[in-house]
Amino acid sequence: MVKSRFTKSLAARHFISILNLPKSPPPIVTAQTPSGSTHIRSFVHRRAHITPSQEQAIAEWLPRWSIRYQDKPIDLAAAFGRPAPVILEIGFGMGETTQKIAQARPGDNFLGVEVFNAGVGALLKRIHENGLDNIRIIQHDAVEVLRDMIAPGSLAGVHIYFPDPWPKKRHHKRRLIQPPFIELLCSRMAPGAYLHCATDWEHYAQQMLEVLSAEPSLQNTCEGFAPRPDYRPLTKFENRGLRLGHGVWDLIFTRRATPDAAPAPEAT
Repeated sequence: MVKSRFTKSLAARHFISILNLPKSPPPIVTAQTPSGSTHIRSFVHRRAHITPSQEQAIAEWLPRWSIRYQDKPIDLAAAFGRPAPVILEIGFGMGETTQKIAQARPGDNFLGVEVFNAGVGALLKRIHENGLDNIRIIQHDAVEVLRDMIAPGSLAGVHIYFPDPWPKKRHHKRRLIQPPFIELLCSRMAPGAYLHCATDWEHYAQQMLEVLSAEPSLQNTCEGFAPRPDYRPLTKFENRGLRLGHGVWDLIFTRRATPDAAPAPEAT
């Protein structure tokens, strides 16, 4: 009898402990299949800190400024409420750069793709506090968004700023900038559209340059790396790195009219 009461007491305490466990926020946008289930992901889902104000922004403003993932192309003009050039930003982080560029370029529509709740909440706060109406958010894996939601030839520009460098050699396969991804991305860019990447990891910068230069539908706007254009603001993180002597590398390529437009090699 004593053993039975003891067992029941342990079970009761275990049940109470489960009830008192902190609850992680539910996923905001879900697909029919897990995000990134069909390819190597360039991100890892982890429990990240999210502030009460970011949670509140998600609760209040997500329905207004987000586009739910779907497995068919979306009408971008309808999603933004106007026809305008669409600039895709992949991995906008806390949204500081997205906000500043959207403010400086009100004639463009900015579509931000991010997977983490904290970043989505932070950008929603920025949208609301600054009265921006030219930003929309999709919280989902960027590869699947490009593949399923973005129509061919519909993007006027793409921003990929400081993607995860995955510095360990065994993790390089997780880097976003890989030939298959760039081929898919270029198919969604209109002729003349631009692709702007930036990184503060020199090895990744060299890989980016090699991959982008090898894509026949892209043309480099510079000999090698590009100077930072005025429209890309310096973030606090970047400024701190520059003060410590860290380098930053920008690359700006444009979409050729057709891959066949690439110049033929000179005869020797």
